[in-house]
Amino acid sequence: MRKREVRWERMFPDELEAAFAACPLVYFPYGLCEPHGPHCTLGLDALKAHAIACRAAHEHGGIAAPPDYWHIHEIGGYASWAAENIGEVPRSWLTALPPWQHFKNVCYHLRTADHLGFQAAIFLTGHYGPNWQDLKFLLELAQPFVGTRLYGLPDFEANAPGFDGSQGDHAGKVETSLLWALEPDCVDMSRLPDAESPGPHFALGKSASLSDRRVGERMAADEVRWLGAKGRELLAAYQAQNPTLRLRTFQAVETLWETVIAPRLPEFQTMRLWDDSAPPPEDSVWRPNWPLS
Repeated sequence: MRKREVRWERMFPDELEAAFAACPLVYFPYGLCEPHGPHCTLGLDALKAHAIACRAAHEHGGIAAPPDYWHIHEIGGYASWAAENIGEVPRSWLTALPPWQHFKNVCYHLRTADHLGFQAAIFLTGHYGPNWQDLKFLLELAQPFVGTRLYGLPDFEANAPGFDGSQGDHAGKVETSLLWALEPDCVDMSRLPDAESPGPHFALGKSASLSDRRVGERMAADEVRWLGAKGRELLAAYQAQNPTLRLRTFQAVETLWETVIAPRLPEFQTMRLWDDSAPPPEDSVWRPNWPLS
């Protein structure tokens, strides 16, 4: 017998209708292909977010939308971080977009949720840096114009108490342990370099050697439980308010973007340098998208 499916792209129409009728909640997972040390595959961010969304949908209801692997990098603080942590590599293998393109795509995703009649939508990013702050801001700006109740978060927000108190890192013990638990074929601890190895280390987290698949399983279960509670909260809010707004057309999205979102882009954290960071050096491979535009 076919196992109950929650992945939108792998469901038959009748399965989607049944899942929607049982729980009109959709998860949108986001991430980025970028170096995560020599021991993790580059898709860690979205692989992690999508796997957690699927587990949450299995346990608590809802549908997991196809993951979006195109995310923010090579600009602002991300470029400065990359110059220091990824280095002057000939090919970074990033699937990068500028903030204005990524967030406009998110507006089209929330249009899909609202147009189809989902009562709640959770936007889950596995990519860190300040993009999650801007995701929350974007959804706050858009919420008055859509009926679907919206919530955005980085997966570490749902990861409490984390790993020895650490809720988020980059290719360190937290992310490595989570990916190891969720997608074990995508972690190879034998690839970790010796402590004195000169590299390249591909943005390896310093705590990666402490990774533990069993801790990853526990953190994943914590996140799934948290997301289940958040989904129920959003559905209850929709049912209490019974909103009638619908963002139905592409033109409606374009109008929302031009009149509500675009004027606020200068306030987005991903459009800026991070605290205490400087632009990439003039001769850096990470310099071409500077200055911000």
